[in-house]
Amino acid sequence: MADRNKDLLGRLADLSEEAVQRLADAPGADRALQALKALGDKVDELQRRTRGFEELESRLSALEKKVSALSKSPAGASRSTTKKT
Repeated sequence: MADRNKDLLGRLADLSEEAVQRLADAPGADRALQALKALGDKVDELQRRTRGFEELESRLSALEKKVSALSKSPAGASRSTTKKT
């Protein structure tokens, strides 16, 4: 049984190597690989840009709470006005 599994896995490995070789020899394969690499680079850049959003979100929440607290306080109590005559 182990010999049959080895033989099956060996045949599968040979077939996959052959398929990869055919893909590499196909016309336009070089351009397709370059496009895939460029896509990977763009995804990496997008991840770098979006990494800071969580921090900005928490800062925005804190600011919204402060604005809400300030808007609830009476307008006259926070300012002292004096009239000059």
